[in-house]
Amino acid sequence: MSNSKTKADIKIKRALISLSDKTGIVPFVQSLKELGVEILSTGGTAKLLKENNIPLTEVSSHTGFPEIMDGRVKTLHPRIHGGLLGLRDNPSHVKEARENDIDWIDMVVVNLYPFEKTIAKKDVSIEEAIENIDIGGPSMLRSAAKNHRFVVVVTDISDYDRVLSELRKDGDVSFETRRELALKVYQKTSAYDKAISAYLARQFSDEPNLDLHFIKGKKLRYGENSHQESWAYQDADCQESSLLFGEVLHGKDMSYNNYVDGDAALDAVKELWSDHGAAIVKHTNPCGFATGENQLEALGRAWAGDPVSAFGSVIALTRTVDLETARFLKGKFVEALIAPGFDKDALEFLENKSKDIRLIKIKDYSSREIQTWTYKKITGGILAQTRDLELFEKFDVVTKAGFSDYQKQLAEFAYKACKHTKSNAIVIARMYKEGFFQVMGMGAGQPNRIDSLQKLSINRAKDNLKAEFDLLKPKISLDEYQCSQLKNMVMASDAFFPFDDTVRVAGKIGLRFIVQPGGSKKDEDSVSACDELGIAMAFTGMRHFRH
Repeated sequence: MSNSKTKADIKIKRALISLSDKTGIVPFVQSLKELGVEILSTGGTAKLLKENNIPLTEVSSHTGFPEIMDGRVKTLHPRIHGGLLGLRDNPSHVKEARENDIDWIDMVVVNLYPFEKTIAKKDVSIEEAIENIDIGGPSMLRSAAKNHRFVVVVTDISDYDRVLSELRKDGDVSFETRRELALKVYQKTSAYDKAISAYLARQFSDEPNLDLHFIKGKKLRYGENSHQESWAYQDADCQESSLLFGEVLHGKDMSYNNYVDGDAALDAVKELWSDHGAAIVKHTNPCGFATGENQLEALGRAWAGDPVSAFGSVIALTRTVDLETARFLKGKFVEALIAPGFDKDALEFLENKSKDIRLIKIKDYSSREIQTWTYKKITGGILAQTRDLELFEKFDVVTKAGFSDYQKQLAEFAYKACKHTKSNAIVIARMYKEGFFQVMGMGAGQPNRIDSLQKLSINRAKDNLKAEFDLLKPKISLDEYQCSQLKNMVMASDAFFPFDDTVRVAGKIGLRFIVQPGGSKKDEDSVSACDELGIAMAFTGMRHFRH
Protein backbone atom coordinates (compact mmCIF):
# COMPACT_ATOMS: atom_id res chain seq x y z
CA MET A 1 0.00 0.00 0.00
CA SER A 2 1.36 3.46 -0.94
CA ASN A 3 2.38 5.73 1.92
CA SER A 4 2.04 8.91 -0.20
CA LYS A 5 -0.26 11.60 1.18
CA THR A 6 -3.56 12.70 -0.30
CA LYS A 7 -4.36 16.30 -1.19
CA ALA A 8 -6.21 16.72 2.05
CA ASP A 9 -3.16 15.64 4.07
CA ILE A 10 -0.76 18.19 2.56
CA LYS A 11 -0.08 21.15 4.83
CA ILE A 12 1.50 23.23 2.04
CA LYS A 13 -1.55 24.87 0.45
CA ARG A 14 -0.02 27.68 -1.63
CA ALA A 15 3.40 28.10 -3.29
CA LEU A 16 4.90 31.12 -5.02
CA ILE A 17 7.26 30.27 -7.90
CA SER A 18 9.51 32.94 -9.45
CA LEU A 19 12.73 31.83 -11.10
CA SER A 20 15.61 33.03 -13.20
CA ASP A 21 17.04 29.53 -13.68
CA LYS A 22 14.03 27.39 -14.51
CA THR A 23 15.89 24.07 -14.72
CA GLY A 24 13.73 21.24 -13.38
CA ILE A 25 10.85 23.48 -12.35
CA VAL A 26 8.15 22.01 -14.60
CA PRO A 27 8.18 18.46 -13.12
CA PHE A 28 8.56 19.94 -9.63
CA VAL A 29 5.48 22.14 -9.98
CA GLN A 30 3.53 19.36 -11.70
CA SER A 31 4.18 17.25 -8.60
CA LEU A 32 3.06 20.08 -6.32
CA LYS A 33 -0.17 20.41 -8.31
CA GLU A 34 -0.78 16.66 -8.01
CA LEU A 35 -0.54 17.14 -4.25
CA GLY A 36 -3.14 19.90 -4.39
CA VAL A 37 -0.86 22.93 -3.96
CA GLU A 38 -2.11 26.22 -5.43
CA ILE A 39 0.54 27.92 -7.57
CA LEU A 40 1.30 31.63 -7.74
CA SER A 41 3.84 32.74 -10.31
CA THR A 42 5.34 35.69 -12.16
CA GLY A 43 6.53 36.71 -15.63
CA GLY A 44 8.61 34.20 -17.55
CA THR A 45 8.09 31.46 -14.97
CA ALA A 46 4.31 31.75 -15.28
CA LYS A 47 4.61 31.67 -19.06
CA LEU A 48 6.66 28.45 -18.99
CA LEU A 49 4.29 26.73 -16.57
CA LYS A 50 1.24 27.70 -18.64
CA GLU A 51 2.93 26.35 -21.77
CA ASN A 52 3.13 23.05 -19.91
CA ASN A 53 -0.58 23.17 -19.05
CA ILE A 54 -0.07 23.83 -15.36
CA PRO A 55 -2.93 25.89 -13.87
CA LEU A 56 -1.75 28.87 -11.81
CA THR A 57 -2.60 32.34 -10.57
CA GLU A 58 -0.39 35.17 -11.71
CA VAL A 59 0.96 37.34 -8.91
CA SER A 60 -0.59 40.44 -10.48
CA SER A 61 -4.03 38.83 -10.18
CA HIS A 62 -3.29 37.75 -6.61
CA THR A 63 -2.22 41.22 -5.52
CA GLY A 64 -4.66 43.13 -7.71
CA PHE A 65 -1.72 45.23 -8.87
CA PRO A 66 0.02 44.86 -12.26
CA GLU A 67 3.71 44.21 -12.82
CA ILE A 68 5.17 47.63 -13.63
CA MET A 69 8.39 49.33 -14.68
CA ASP A 70 9.55 46.47 -16.92
CA GLY A 71 9.01 43.97 -14.12
CA ARG A 72 11.10 45.88 -11.60
CA VAL A 73 8.05 45.93 -9.32
CA LYS A 74 5.86 42.85 -9.14
CA THR A 75 6.18 41.00 -5.81
CA LEU A 76 6.86 43.96 -3.48
CA HIS A 77 3.32 44.03 -2.11
CA PRO A 78 1.62 43.44 1.30
CA ARG A 79 -0.39 40.51 -0.08
CA ILE A 80 2.92 38.82 -0.87
CA HIS A 81 5.05 39.75 2.11
CA GLY A 82 2.16 39.67 4.57
CA GLY A 83 1.41 36.17 3.27
CA LEU A 84 5.03 35.20 3.90
CA LEU A 85 5.80 36.96 7.18
CA GLY A 86 2.59 36.47 9.14
CA LEU A 87 2.81 34.18 12.16
CA ARG A 88 0.06 31.61 11.87
CA ASP A 89 -0.02 31.04 15.64
CA ASN A 90 -0.27 34.76 16.48
CA PRO A 91 -3.97 35.75 16.80
CA SER A 92 -3.33 39.41 15.96
CA HIS A 93 -1.44 38.43 12.77
CA VAL A 94 -4.25 36.11 11.78
CA LYS A 95 -6.82 38.84 12.44
CA GLU A 96 -4.87 41.45 10.43
CA ALA A 97 -4.41 39.02 7.54
CA ARG A 98 -8.15 38.36 7.46
CA GLU A 99 -8.98 42.09 7.62
CA ASN A 100 -6.54 42.90 4.78
CA ASP A 101 -7.49 39.97 2.57
CA ILE A 102 -4.02 38.39 2.88
CA ASP A 103 -3.75 34.67 2.12
CA TRP A 104 -0.90 32.68 3.61
CA ILE A 105 1.89 31.58 1.26
CA ASP A 106 3.35 28.31 2.55
CA MET A 107 6.21 27.79 0.11
CA VAL A 108 8.51 30.04 -1.91
CA VAL A 109 10.59 28.70 -4.78
CA VAL A 110 12.92 31.48 -5.94
CA ASN A 111 16.38 31.86 -7.40
CA LEU A 112 18.01 35.13 -8.30
CA TYR A 113 18.90 37.16 -11.37
CA PRO A 114 22.30 35.90 -12.60
CA PHE A 115 24.32 38.89 -11.45
CA GLU A 116 27.64 37.04 -11.10
CA LYS A 117 27.30 35.41 -14.54
CA THR A 118 26.40 38.78 -16.00
CA ILE A 119 29.48 40.60 -14.68
CA ALA A 120 31.69 37.69 -15.76
CA LYS A 121 30.80 38.41 -19.40
CA LYS A 122 33.39 40.21 -21.47
CA ASP A 123 32.68 43.93 -21.96
CA VAL A 124 29.49 43.90 -19.85
CA SER A 125 28.17 47.43 -19.33
CA ILE A 126 27.49 48.78 -15.88
CA GLU A 127 23.88 49.39 -16.96
CA GLU A 128 23.42 45.71 -17.81
CA ALA A 129 25.05 44.69 -14.54
CA ILE A 130 22.74 46.92 -12.51
CA GLU A 131 19.65 45.60 -14.30
CA ASN A 132 20.69 42.14 -13.08
CA ILE A 133 20.60 43.15 -9.43
CA ASP A 134 17.60 41.29 -8.08
CA ILE A 135 15.38 43.13 -5.59
CA GLY A 136 12.13 41.19 -5.31
CA GLY A 137 13.81 37.78 -5.22
CA PRO A 138 16.07 38.40 -2.20
CA SER A 139 13.17 40.14 -0.44
CA MET A 140 10.90 37.11 -0.81
CA LEU A 141 13.66 34.71 0.14
CA ARG A 142 14.55 36.64 3.27
CA SER A 143 10.91 37.01 4.31
CA ALA A 144 10.25 33.31 3.82
CA ALA A 145 13.47 32.27 5.56
CA LYS A 146 12.71 34.52 8.52
CA ASN A 147 9.33 32.81 8.89
CA HIS A 148 10.60 29.29 8.12
CA ARG A 149 8.46 27.76 10.88
CA PHE A 150 5.52 28.36 8.57
CA VAL A 151 7.09 28.85 5.12
CA VAL A 152 9.24 26.38 3.21
CA VAL A 153 11.82 28.29 1.17
CA VAL A 154 13.59 26.63 -1.76
CA THR A 155 16.37 28.39 -3.61
CA ASP A 156 18.52 25.47 -4.75
CA ILE A 157 17.44 23.17 -7.59
CA SER A 158 19.13 20.26 -5.82
CA ASP A 159 16.53 20.51 -3.02
CA TYR A 160 13.46 19.90 -5.23
CA ASP A 161 13.47 16.11 -4.86
CA ARG A 162 14.11 16.27 -1.13
CA VAL A 163 11.14 18.59 -0.54
CA LEU A 164 8.82 16.48 -2.69
CA SER A 165 9.91 13.30 -0.95
CA GLU A 166 9.02 14.69 2.48
CA LEU A 167 5.68 16.06 1.25
CA ARG A 168 4.71 12.71 -0.23
CA LYS A 169 5.77 10.81 2.84
CA ASP A 170 4.68 13.09 5.70
CA GLY A 171 2.43 15.71 4.12
CA ASP A 172 4.81 18.43 5.30
CA VAL A 173 8.46 19.44 5.31
CA SER A 174 10.24 18.74 8.59
CA PHE A 175 11.38 21.53 10.87
CA GLU A 176 14.99 20.36 10.49
CA THR A 177 14.77 20.64 6.70
CA ARG A 178 13.03 24.02 6.95
CA ARG A 179 15.91 25.32 9.05
CA GLU A 180 18.53 23.98 6.66
CA LEU A 181 16.73 25.56 3.71
CA ALA A 182 16.43 28.87 5.56
CA LEU A 183 20.14 28.88 6.35
CA LYS A 184 20.92 28.19 2.71
CA VAL A 185 18.89 31.28 1.78
CA TYR A 186 20.88 33.61 4.01
CA GLN A 187 24.15 32.13 2.79
CA LYS A 188 23.05 32.66 -0.79
CA THR A 189 21.73 36.21 -0.34
CA SER A 190 24.83 37.13 1.66
CA ALA A 191 27.11 35.93 -1.15
CA TYR A 192 24.89 37.66 -3.71
CA ASP A 193 25.09 41.00 -1.88
CA LYS A 194 28.85 40.64 -1.49
CA ALA A 195 29.26 40.06 -5.23
CA ILE A 196 27.26 43.21 -5.96
CA SER A 197 29.18 45.20 -3.37
CA ALA A 198 32.55 44.04 -4.74
CA TYR A 199 31.57 44.83 -8.33
CA LEU A 200 30.20 48.28 -7.55
CA ALA A 201 33.23 49.07 -5.40
CA ARG A 202 35.43 48.39 -8.43
CA GLN A 203 33.23 50.60 -10.60
CA PHE A 204 32.54 53.47 -8.22
CA SER A 205 35.54 53.59 -5.92
CA ASP A 206 39.33 53.79 -6.02
CA GLU A 207 39.37 51.45 -3.03
CA PRO A 208 37.65 48.22 -4.11
CA ASN A 209 36.61 45.91 -1.31
CA LEU A 210 36.97 42.15 -1.06
CA ASP A 211 34.16 39.95 0.24
CA LEU A 212 34.86 36.24 0.38
CA HIS A 213 32.23 33.57 0.92
CA PHE A 214 33.00 30.25 2.58
CA ILE A 215 30.57 27.57 3.70
CA LYS A 216 30.25 24.27 5.58
CA GLY A 217 32.68 25.06 8.36
CA LYS A 218 34.13 21.99 10.03
CA LYS A 219 35.99 22.12 13.32
CA LEU A 220 39.32 20.30 13.19
CA ARG A 221 40.97 18.57 16.12
CA TYR A 222 43.51 21.38 16.47
CA GLY A 223 45.62 23.72 14.38
CA GLU A 224 49.27 23.61 13.40
CA ASN A 225 49.99 22.89 17.06
CA SER A 226 47.86 21.22 19.70
CA HIS A 227 47.14 24.46 21.60
CA GLN A 228 45.63 26.14 18.53
CA GLU A 229 42.00 25.88 17.41
CA SER A 230 41.24 25.42 13.71
CA TRP A 231 38.38 25.13 11.24
CA ALA A 232 38.11 24.18 7.58
CA TYR A 233 35.67 25.94 5.24
CA GLN A 234 34.69 25.32 1.63
CA ASP A 235 34.73 27.96 -1.10
CA ALA A 236 31.18 27.83 -2.41
CA ASP A 237 32.27 28.85 -5.92
CA CYS A 238 35.17 26.40 -6.35
CA GLN A 239 34.89 24.13 -9.39
CA GLU A 240 38.54 23.05 -9.48
CA SER A 241 39.76 19.71 -8.17
CA SER A 242 40.14 20.41 -4.46
CA LEU A 243 41.03 18.57 -1.28
CA LEU A 244 38.22 20.27 0.67
CA PHE A 245 35.69 18.84 -1.79
CA GLY A 246 37.36 15.43 -1.88
CA GLU A 247 35.72 12.28 -0.59
CA VAL A 248 37.49 10.72 2.40
CA LEU A 249 37.09 7.00 1.73
CA HIS A 250 39.01 5.78 4.77
CA GLY A 251 41.03 6.89 7.75
CA LYS A 252 41.08 9.42 10.55
CA ASP A 253 39.68 12.90 10.16
CA MET A 254 41.94 15.29 8.30
CA SER A 255 43.99 17.62 10.49
CA TYR A 256 44.96 21.23 9.79
CA ASN A 257 48.47 20.16 8.74
CA ASN A 258 47.06 17.34 6.61
CA TYR A 259 45.00 19.88 4.68
CA VAL A 260 47.96 22.23 4.24
CA ASP A 261 50.30 19.47 3.03
CA GLY A 262 47.55 17.81 1.03
CA ASP A 263 46.77 21.03 -0.80
CA ALA A 264 50.47 21.51 -1.56
CA ALA A 265 50.75 17.92 -2.84
CA LEU A 266 47.68 18.23 -5.05
CA ASP A 267 48.81 21.62 -6.35
CA ALA A 268 52.22 20.19 -7.24
CA VAL A 269 50.96 17.01 -8.88
CA LYS A 270 48.58 19.02 -11.08
CA GLU A 271 51.74 20.03 -12.96
CA LEU A 272 52.11 16.36 -13.97
CA TRP A 273 48.46 15.59 -14.71
CA SER A 274 49.03 14.59 -18.33
CA ASP A 275 51.43 11.85 -17.14
CA HIS A 276 51.57 9.13 -14.53
CA GLY A 277 52.91 11.41 -11.80
CA ALA A 278 53.49 11.48 -8.06
CA ALA A 279 54.18 14.26 -5.57
CA ILE A 280 55.27 13.42 -2.02
CA VAL A 281 55.00 16.42 0.26
CA LYS A 282 56.39 17.06 3.73
CA HIS A 283 55.87 20.45 5.38
CA THR A 284 54.54 21.77 2.03
CA ASN A 285 57.73 20.88 0.07
CA PRO A 286 57.79 18.18 -2.63
CA CYS A 287 60.50 15.93 -1.19
CA GLY A 288 59.51 13.41 -3.86
CA PHE A 289 58.41 14.29 -7.41
CA ALA A 290 58.49 11.99 -10.43
CA THR A 291 56.81 10.66 -13.55
CA GLY A 292 56.71 7.05 -14.72
CA GLU A 293 55.37 4.60 -17.27
CA ASN A 294 52.71 3.68 -14.72
CA GLN A 295 51.56 4.88 -11.34
CA LEU A 296 53.67 2.38 -9.44
CA GLU A 297 56.87 3.50 -11.15
CA ALA A 298 56.07 7.18 -10.63
CA LEU A 299 55.43 6.64 -6.92
CA GLY A 300 58.51 4.45 -6.50
CA ARG A 301 60.77 7.02 -8.15
CA ALA A 302 59.25 9.87 -6.14
CA TRP A 303 59.74 7.91 -2.90
CA ALA A 304 63.36 7.16 -3.79
CA GLY A 305 64.02 10.91 -4.07
CA ASP A 306 63.99 11.23 -0.26
CA PRO A 307 62.85 8.10 1.60
CA VAL A 308 63.60 9.62 5.01
CA SER A 309 61.45 12.71 4.47
CA ALA A 310 58.71 10.61 2.86
CA PHE A 311 57.99 9.11 6.31
CA GLY A 312 54.74 10.68 7.52
CA SER A 313 54.19 12.49 4.23
CA VAL A 314 51.13 13.26 2.16
CA ILE A 315 51.10 11.79 -1.35
CA ALA A 316 49.14 12.92 -4.41
CA LEU A 317 48.86 10.87 -7.61
CA THR A 318 47.54 11.67 -11.07
CA ARG A 319 45.82 8.35 -11.77
CA THR A 320 43.56 5.82 -10.09
CA VAL A 321 45.44 3.75 -7.50
CA ASP A 322 45.79 0.11 -8.54
CA LEU A 323 46.72 -2.82 -6.32
CA GLU A 324 50.42 -2.83 -7.22
CA THR A 325 50.71 0.87 -6.34
CA ALA A 326 48.89 0.25 -3.08
CA ARG A 327 51.21 -2.65 -2.21
CA PHE A 328 54.22 -0.36 -2.60
CA LEU A 329 53.09 1.45 0.54
CA LYS A 330 53.14 -1.70 2.69
CA GLY A 331 55.25 -1.02 5.75
CA LYS A 332 55.50 2.70 4.96
CA PHE A 333 53.87 5.32 7.19
CA VAL A 334 51.90 7.85 5.15
CA GLU A 335 49.47 10.41 6.53
CA ALA A 336 47.26 10.65 3.43
CA LEU A 337 47.00 9.38 -0.14
CA ILE A 338 45.15 11.58 -2.64
CA ALA A 339 44.10 10.32 -6.07
CA PRO A 340 41.29 10.55 -8.66
CA GLY A 341 40.19 7.06 -7.69
CA PHE A 342 41.03 3.73 -6.06
CA ASP A 343 40.51 0.28 -7.57
CA LYS A 344 38.40 -1.89 -5.27
CA ASP A 345 41.20 -4.31 -4.42
CA ALA A 346 43.64 -1.43 -3.87
CA LEU A 347 41.19 0.26 -1.50
CA GLU A 348 40.68 -2.96 0.46
CA PHE A 349 44.44 -3.48 0.72
CA LEU A 350 45.06 0.06 1.99
CA GLU A 351 42.15 -0.14 4.43
CA ASN A 352 43.65 -3.31 5.88
CA LYS A 353 47.14 -1.79 5.90
CA SER A 354 46.21 0.91 8.39
CA LYS A 355 43.08 2.18 10.10
CA ASP A 356 44.58 5.67 10.18
CA ILE A 357 45.80 6.40 6.62
CA ARG A 358 43.49 8.89 4.96
CA LEU A 359 42.42 7.82 1.47
CA ILE A 360 40.96 10.77 -0.42
CA LYS A 361 39.29 10.65 -3.81
CA ILE A 362 39.37 13.97 -5.65
CA LYS A 363 37.82 15.21 -8.87
CA ASP A 364 39.80 14.63 -12.07
CA TYR A 365 41.84 17.78 -12.69
CA SER A 366 41.60 17.52 -16.48
CA SER A 367 37.97 18.72 -16.46
CA ARG A 368 38.23 21.88 -14.44
CA GLU A 369 37.51 25.54 -14.02
CA ILE A 370 40.67 26.86 -12.41
CA GLN A 371 40.50 29.31 -9.54
CA THR A 372 42.68 32.26 -10.53
CA TRP A 373 43.08 34.09 -7.20
CA THR A 374 44.62 33.10 -3.91
CA TYR A 375 44.63 34.84 -0.52
CA LYS A 376 46.85 35.00 2.54
CA LYS A 377 45.61 36.28 5.87
CA ILE A 378 48.01 38.50 7.79
CA THR A 379 47.40 40.38 11.02
CA GLY A 380 45.13 43.33 10.28
CA GLY A 381 44.09 42.31 6.79
CA ILE A 382 44.43 39.99 3.83
CA LEU A 383 46.66 39.83 0.76
CA ALA A 384 45.32 38.78 -2.63
CA GLN A 385 47.20 37.72 -5.73
CA THR A 386 46.60 35.75 -8.91
CA ARG A 387 47.79 32.17 -8.63
CA ASP A 388 51.13 31.12 -10.05
CA LEU A 389 49.73 29.05 -12.92
CA GLU A 390 52.45 29.65 -15.53
CA LEU A 391 55.88 28.03 -15.85
CA PHE A 392 58.07 29.64 -18.53
CA GLU A 393 57.84 32.95 -20.33
CA LYS A 394 60.64 31.81 -22.62
CA PHE A 395 63.48 29.31 -22.78
CA ASP A 396 66.52 31.31 -23.87
CA VAL A 397 69.82 29.49 -23.83
CA VAL A 398 72.30 32.27 -22.99
CA THR A 399 75.53 30.25 -22.91
CA LYS A 400 77.88 28.74 -25.49
CA ALA A 401 76.88 25.25 -24.36
CA GLY A 402 73.32 24.26 -25.24
CA PHE A 403 70.48 21.93 -24.25
CA SER A 404 69.45 18.83 -26.18
CA ASP A 405 65.73 18.17 -26.64
CA TYR A 406 65.64 15.73 -23.74
CA GLN A 407 67.52 18.18 -21.52
CA LYS A 408 64.89 20.83 -22.32
CA GLN A 409 62.20 18.37 -21.22
CA LEU A 410 64.17 17.67 -18.05
CA ALA A 411 64.61 21.39 -17.43
CA GLU A 412 60.84 21.85 -17.66
CA PHE A 413 60.26 19.05 -15.16
CA ALA A 414 62.90 20.41 -12.76
CA TYR A 415 61.36 23.87 -12.98
CA LYS A 416 57.92 22.47 -12.16
CA ALA A 417 59.31 20.91 -9.00
CA CYS A 418 61.20 24.07 -8.13
CA LYS A 419 58.05 26.15 -8.57
CA HIS A 420 56.41 24.23 -5.71
CA THR A 421 59.42 24.33 -3.37
CA LYS A 422 59.78 27.01 -0.71
CA SER A 423 62.22 29.83 -1.51
CA ASN A 424 65.15 30.02 -1.77
CA ALA A 425 64.69 26.86 -3.82
CA ILE A 426 67.17 24.70 -5.67
CA VAL A 427 66.07 21.43 -7.29
CA ILE A 428 68.28 18.86 -9.00
CA ALA A 429 66.46 16.46 -11.33
CA ARG A 430 67.33 13.75 -13.81
CA MET A 431 65.84 11.69 -16.62
CA TYR A 432 66.16 8.17 -15.21
CA LYS A 433 65.04 6.64 -18.50
CA GLU A 434 63.88 8.10 -21.77
CA GLY A 435 60.91 10.39 -21.24
CA PHE A 436 60.61 9.92 -17.46
CA PHE A 437 61.95 12.14 -14.70
CA GLN A 438 62.55 12.34 -10.98
CA VAL A 439 63.80 14.86 -8.43
CA MET A 440 67.15 13.73 -6.96
CA GLY A 441 67.79 16.58 -4.55
CA MET A 442 65.87 19.54 -3.18
CA GLY A 443 66.94 22.51 -1.07
CA ALA A 444 64.07 24.56 0.33
CA GLY A 445 63.35 27.54 2.53
CA GLN A 446 66.91 28.75 3.04
CA PRO A 447 67.86 32.41 3.51
CA ASN A 448 70.40 32.05 0.69
CA ARG A 449 70.58 30.02 -2.47
CA ILE A 450 74.11 28.73 -1.88
CA ASP A 451 72.98 26.79 1.19
CA SER A 452 70.01 25.38 -0.70
CA LEU A 453 72.46 24.00 -3.26
CA GLN A 454 75.64 23.22 -1.35
CA LYS A 455 74.23 22.03 1.98
CA LEU A 456 70.93 20.47 0.95
CA SER A 457 70.07 19.56 -2.62
CA ILE A 458 73.47 18.25 -3.72
CA ASN A 459 73.93 16.19 -0.56
CA ARG A 460 70.52 14.62 -1.05
CA ALA A 461 71.31 13.89 -4.71
CA LYS A 462 74.64 12.30 -3.78
CA ASP A 463 73.01 10.20 -1.04
CA ASN A 464 70.47 8.93 -3.56
CA LEU A 465 73.23 8.11 -6.04
CA LYS A 466 75.20 6.25 -3.35
CA ALA A 467 72.13 4.12 -2.55
CA GLU A 468 71.78 3.41 -6.26
CA PHE A 469 75.50 2.64 -6.55
CA ASP A 470 75.30 0.15 -3.68
CA LEU A 471 72.37 -1.55 -5.39
CA LEU A 472 73.81 -1.65 -8.92
CA LYS A 473 77.46 -2.26 -7.97
CA PRO A 474 78.93 -0.80 -11.20
CA LYS A 475 82.60 -1.47 -12.02
CA ILE A 476 83.62 2.12 -11.29
CA SER A 477 84.21 4.10 -8.11
CA LEU A 478 81.44 5.90 -6.27
CA ASP A 479 82.92 9.28 -7.22
CA GLU A 480 83.04 8.28 -10.88
CA TYR A 481 79.44 7.05 -10.74
CA GLN A 482 78.17 10.22 -9.07
CA CYS A 483 80.03 12.44 -11.55
CA SER A 484 78.72 10.47 -14.53
CA GLN A 485 75.16 10.97 -13.31
CA LEU A 486 75.38 14.58 -12.11
CA LYS A 487 76.72 15.90 -15.41
CA ASN A 488 73.44 14.95 -17.12
CA MET A 489 71.14 16.38 -14.44
CA VAL A 490 69.49 19.80 -14.49
CA MET A 491 69.63 22.24 -11.61
CA ALA A 492 66.65 24.60 -11.33
CA SER A 493 66.50 27.80 -9.30
CA ASP A 494 63.25 29.60 -8.46
CA ALA A 495 64.89 33.05 -8.80
CA PHE A 496 67.87 34.69 -10.47
CA PHE A 497 71.47 34.62 -9.26
CA PRO A 498 72.60 38.03 -7.93
CA PHE A 499 76.24 36.88 -8.25
CA ASP A 500 78.11 34.12 -10.05
CA ASP A 501 78.77 32.15 -6.84
CA THR A 502 75.86 29.71 -7.33
CA VAL A 503 77.12 28.86 -10.81
CA ARG A 504 80.63 28.24 -9.54
CA VAL A 505 79.40 25.97 -6.75
CA ALA A 506 77.30 24.04 -9.30
CA GLY A 507 80.32 23.68 -11.57
CA LYS A 508 82.52 22.45 -8.73
CA ILE A 509 79.92 19.83 -7.85
CA GLY A 510 79.83 18.60 -11.45
CA LEU A 511 76.46 19.98 -12.64
CA ARG A 512 76.41 21.07 -16.27
CA PHE A 513 72.85 22.29 -16.89
CA ILE A 514 71.08 25.17 -15.14
CA VAL A 515 67.65 26.71 -15.61
CA GLN A 516 66.76 29.95 -13.85
CA PRO A 517 64.62 33.07 -14.47
CA GLY A 518 67.41 35.52 -15.27
CA GLY A 519 66.90 39.23 -14.72
CA SER A 520 69.78 40.05 -12.37
CA LYS A 521 71.90 43.15 -12.98
CA LYS A 522 74.85 40.77 -12.92
CA ASP A 523 73.46 38.09 -15.24
CA GLU A 524 76.53 38.52 -17.45
CA ASP A 525 78.78 37.43 -14.58
CA SER A 526 76.80 34.18 -14.25
CA VAL A 527 76.81 33.65 -18.02
CA SER A 528 80.59 34.20 -18.17
CA ALA A 529 81.10 31.74 -15.32
CA CYS A 530 78.99 29.15 -17.16
CA ASP A 531 81.02 29.60 -20.35
CA GLU A 532 84.24 29.30 -18.39
CA LEU A 533 83.07 26.06 -16.76
CA GLY A 534 81.33 24.53 -19.78
CA ILE A 535 77.85 24.83 -18.25
CA ALA A 536 74.67 25.32 -20.30
CA MET A 537 72.21 27.79 -18.80
CA ALA A 538 68.74 28.88 -19.90
CA PHE A 539 66.68 31.87 -18.77
CA THR A 540 62.91 31.40 -18.40
CA GLY A 541 61.96 35.02 -17.75
CA MET A 542 59.65 33.92 -14.93
CA ARG A 543 60.53 33.48 -11.27
CA HIS A 544 58.56 31.34 -8.81
CA PHE A 545 59.05 32.57 -5.26
CA ARG A 546 56.99 30.61 -2.74
CA HIS A 547 56.91 32.06 0.76
